[in-house]
Order: sequence, then structure tokens, then C-alpha cells
Amino acid sequence: MAYVPGVALLAALVVGCSAGSDSNANGADSKAGSPTVTPAPPGRYETLPAPCRAVPRGMLKDLLPGAAELPGDQQEKVFRGSASVTYDTDRKVGCSWKSDAPNATRSLSIDFERVVSYDPAVSDDDRADTVYAKKEKAAGLSSSAAPGPDAEKNSGTPGEKGKDKGKGADADEPEGAAADATPSADGSADPSSSSSPSGGDGGGDNGGTGTEDALPSRVLDNLGDAAFLHDLPTRAGSTAQHRTVSVVFRTSNVVVTVRYAEQPALVTQVPDSRELQEKAQALARKLAETLSE
Repeated sequence: MAYVPGVALLAALVVGCSAGSDSNANGADSKAGSPTVTPAPPGRYETLPAPCRAVPRGMLKDLLPGAAELPGDQQEKVFRGSASVTYDTDRKVGCSWKSDAPNATRSLSIDFERVVSYDPAVSDDDRADTVYAKKEKAAGLSSSAAPGPDAEKNSGTPGEKGKDKGKGADADEPEGAAADATPSADGSADPSSSSSPSGGDGGGDNGGTGTEDALPSRVLDNLGDAAFLHDLPTRAGSTAQHRTVSVVFRTSNVVVTVRYAEQPALVTQVPDSRELQEKAQALARKLAETLSE
């Protein structure tokens, strides 16, 4: 009978351990039942296109007048473009082109940025939208107060145009800093120069479209998930007026920037704003189609 208490003690220990295990199990279940963060979906794009091959040769000939008349080796060098220096081609790539014609210099650059969110609660698309929104704000625009497609109809109001250009002045540095293709330093630009006299016949071979006929910077419709156009005329010292048109758009987790610029050879010449805007938008839409394929 003296052996029974030992058995009872052993049984008590077993029950105690079981109770402890149940307690731990219950604790684990309780912790597992607490709210968990569901990882946000990844972006559509995992890679980026080869930027220097993203623009069809036919479009390059149209965007870079005079390049097609160059000797074969020089022509190929212009159309080949110059790839941007990047340390992660899965995240950001770019390419630039430049053509010198007798009446003007045209330059073009494109940049692709694939945005990745490292916050599981924030999707790649949402993070890319934040990146895009910062660029839009830097250009002095806002999707919530977008002028929309009717902006072109109202572009003849001088007061509105001056206000739009003034808003976009602060965007020059962040928008122009990534593009080595522009022939002049945009940072020294004074947006007020857009109101300087340009002369009715100053357009020369560029069509004579002065700043008075320029469409304002604006948010664009039907281009990617969100898009805007920024038109910045500048004049530095006594040099000819330089104009840069930027089209920025987002599609899923990729933000694309197109910059198209012209600097006439003569001070009296004025870049054709409407032509630059139309060609920059056409290229942006082509790139959007390429990404969606």
C-alpha cells in the first residue's frame, strides 16, 4: 500500500503537465486568433522594358527631325540612344536621344520606374500612386481639381495660363534633374519668361506657335491609371527660348516619364508648344500600349 501514493503522485504530475500544455495551446490559439495583416497584392510588373528599344524607329524619325538625313553611322548613333546609368535595371531604366538640325535641337528622354512596396499592408500599386502623386504635385497640378479635357478649350485665357505656368515653376528641378537629354539647365529657368514678347513670325520653321497659343499644363485622361502633362518654356539670358514638355503616367506599379524638348537655333524663334505636346502624348500612349502587351 505504500506504493500507491507514488502512483498517485505520478498521476498528479501527468495531469499537471497536461493542464499546462492545454494552457499553452489555448494561449497559442488566442494569439493566432488576433487580427492578422493580409499581404497586399503585388504589382502587375516584375520587369521593365529595354528603354532604348522602346521607341519605334519611325517615331524617332518624327521626334528627331534632321536625324534621318545624317550619314549612316551618325544616324545609327542618334537612333541608338544613350542608356541612363542605373544600378538596378529591374527597378529603374531610361534612355535619351538628341538631334541637332540647322533650325533647332530636339531632345527626348524616357524613364521607367518600377515601384515595389516593402510594407505588406501597402500594395505596389498604392505605393506607385504615391510616387506619381508627388510628381503631379511638384508640377503644380492636382487630380482632385483636374482641368480635364476642357482645359484645351479654355487655354486662351491669359490669366489662367499664367497661373498654371507659375504653379509648375517649382516642378522644374525635380522633373528635369533626371534627364540629361535637355540641352539647357532648367534649374535657372524663370517661368515668367514665357510672357516675354516672341513676335508673331518668330516661329520660323517651327510653325510660329508662340507661348500665347500654348496649352496649359494639365491632368490627362485615358492614359494609364493616372497621367499629367507639364509644359515649361524657359529662357536663359540671351539664348533662344527652350521648351520642355513632360508627360508622366502611372500604370499599375510602373511610373513612366517622357520628356521632349526643343531649343531653336535663333533667339527670334519660338518652339511650337502644340506640336511638342502632341508628339510627347503620342509617344506616352505608345509606351502605355507596349507595357500592356
